[in-house]
Amino acid sequence: MPTLDKKDLQQIKEILDKSIDERVPKIIDERVPKIVLEVVEPFFRVIQENFNHIQERFDKIENLILADHRKRIERLEAEVRELKELLSIK
Repeated sequence: MPTLDKKDLQQIKEILDKSIDERVPKIIDERVPKIVLEVVEPFFRVIQENFNHIQERFDKIENLILADHRKRIERLEAEVRELKELLSIK
């Protein structure tokens, strides 16, 4: 079995380092986005559901406010008609 001297060990180290330097970014580029998406997606789904629930609540509030405004406007219009009749204004 041949023995390795310091120079041989250094060459092996450089080859391994170069190989790792070339492979790691590729592995990261390929796998990390998938892993991150798998981890983060359920959280995004829950957040989207919460936003949908909040939107529904805002829609209900908006409808209540519009209904209230509609009633107030109708009441004011009726009062204006009464006042016109009382003052005999056409």
